[in-house]
Amino acid sequence: MQVQLSQKEQMLLKDLKGHEELCVEKYSKYAKEAECSNLSQMFQNLASREQQHYNTISQIMTGQVPSMNQGQGQQSQGQQAQGMQGQSGSQGLSGMQSQGSNSYSQKDFNMLSDMLATEKYVSGTYDTSIFEFQDTNLRQILNHIQKEEQEHGEEIFNYMHSHGMYPVQ
Repeated sequence: MQVQLSQKEQMLLKDLKGHEELCVEKYSKYAKEAECSNLSQMFQNLASREQQHYNTISQIMTGQVPSMNQGQGQQSQGQQAQGMQGQSGSQGLSGMQSQGSNSYSQKDFNMLSDMLATEKYVSGTYDTSIFEFQDTNLRQILNHIQKEEQEHGEEIFNYMHSHGMYPVQ
């Protein structure tokens, strides 16, 4: 199905595409820099899912209405569990934690904090954009991506919380 995009919709898609590209770059970079192997894997998985978002936005920009892949969001729940398996202990906000042979550094904490803030921002951008689109199918696709962005943020939060990096009081 072909759709005619307004100038405003095109501008919003360009912004969203840029945000997705940045997320892919940051997650890929952080996957290489993470000191914890579980965190590196989580970042790699998130980079892959952000690439899917980038591809979807690119397709929309050509006037195509892509079919929604409902299975994408389900991946994150398994990833959340994977990131939390075998992880216990406590840590202050100093960024260092020892758990047997694992050590979580200030560097990992900073990368996680950066990506959580990024996911919050990107999710908010999708929220605003959704209201500006005329086509119901495109609104649903953007809403689906926003939901996945929220799941990415939840996955990061859960990882941080389970490692004592994000205490909730």
